[in-house]
Amino acid sequence: MKPLRPLFLARQGYRRRRIMDAARVLPLIGAFLFFVPLLWSGADGGDAATRAGVVYLFLIWVGLILFSFFLSLYLRHDIANPDPPQDEESR
Repeated sequence: MKPLRPLFLARQGYRRRRIMDAARVLPLIGAFLFFVPLLWSGADGGDAATRAGVVYLFLIWVGLILFSFFLSLYLRHDIANPDPPQDEESR
């Protein structure tokens, strides 16, 4: 008796779902990273801590933009060119 559908996802479909999960979690990771400077204890205080915090926030902001850009490129390419379904006989 043949199963009606395969037991495991195709590798490309699994990868696409994991990248979509990463895209969903990216805003939460970004929010956490934006709040990290609040945890820094500025013993020296003043301008050095503020300057480091602003540079950190700018780098995180640019990193999130680039990461989401590459995720969207991968997903757009992957959705536009889906793999043809495989039969069990061809495995």
